[in-house]
Amino acid sequence: MTLIADSRELADICSRLARHPFVTVDTEFLRETTFWPKVCVIQLASPDEAVAVDALAEGLDLGPFFALMADKNVVKVFHAARQDIEIIWNLAKMIPEPLFDTQVAAMVCGYGDQVSYGDLVQQICRVALDKSSRFTDWSKRPLSDAQVDYAIADVTYLRDIYLFLKARLEKSGRIDWLADEMSTLTSVATYEQKPENAWERLKGRARKPRDLAVLMEVAAWREHEAQTRDVPRSRVLKDDVLVEIALAAPRDAAALGNLRAFPRGMEKSRAGEQILVAIERGLARDPKTLPRLERERRPQRDSATVELLKVLLRQVAEKHGVAAKMVATVDDLEAIAASDEAEVPALTGWRRNLFGEKALLLKRGRLALTVEKSKVVTLEWRDTTVE
Repeated sequence: MTLIADSRELADICSRLARHPFVTVDTEFLRETTFWPKVCVIQLASPDEAVAVDALAEGLDLGPFFALMADKNVVKVFHAARQDIEIIWNLAKMIPEPLFDTQVAAMVCGYGDQVSYGDLVQQICRVALDKSSRFTDWSKRPLSDAQVDYAIADVTYLRDIYLFLKARLEKSGRIDWLADEMSTLTSVATYEQKPENAWERLKGRARKPRDLAVLMEVAAWREHEAQTRDVPRSRVLKDDVLVEIALAAPRDAAALGNLRAFPRGMEKSRAGEQILVAIERGLARDPKTLPRLERERRPQRDSATVELLKVLLRQVAEKHGVAAKMVATVDDLEAIAASDEAEVPALTGWRRNLFGEKALLLKRGRLALTVEKSKVVTLEWRDTTVE
């Protein structure tokens, strides 16, 4: 067990880790009572050593850790990296690069959608992880030996998983398939939580333009309030309350207080006044400037095509050992059903070669789906006219 709680020790370990081509990284954090995740422990490992860093240690300078994360000569390996990177972004306004996410790599290698770290350890390392410390309070000090051992295990087996998946991707020529997912994970836009975009989490709940306009303003107010106070969104107002406000659009404190789900007495507070102001801003918005409420429904005639495309997608994914989610989404399939020129990932790059071309052939009646030995197979129609 190695627990780092001293700035000099952290600088030394990060200096040693930076000499290796890759380092595995994980974090333990809490966010049940806060808006921003509170990092408690940071785990790091190279091929030679593994440590846990007490991120809550008094006076600890995390600068060397951030410098390691920014080192372009060291690949940073995470599993399901998004939340870990969000923490680093919030603390240092930087994103680790270059990056390798073993969950994404596992999807490309046919381990299914969003496979867990524990499952990969079981399948690749042939080890069953001890999960007894999984739901402990990582903010309490001192940390127990069991907690530290559990935390370090999250980066030690990750080394073997990374090397295994990397070798498999290189052998199959699929290493470039990770590019789209990695670019999303390394994009600042993925982690910026702008209040004006908060409505997107609830956009399916608005019924008409006026509802959407009010929802956009009230959701932005709640997001700003939650971020400023560093509390969960639900501590400010629950989602159902936001939607009720958007649909009713009350214009005075009495009407606001009469809403069934609205917290009693809140209409008379500063927050109540601000909500009413936000409602008025929403009502004043020009409907022509609003985003579309929802995707236009596909014509009924496309529904059968979409269902066939789903079967084709499953067949292609199983045949090539890649998670279907990596190849195409339902939105992609609906767009392809509506147009051969749809601007979707499934019709570009390796996805087009693997699936997109077959999808277009299926639409044109030049590819058939049938069953052989309990498996779906494709039959391509060919012109056999003899000259």
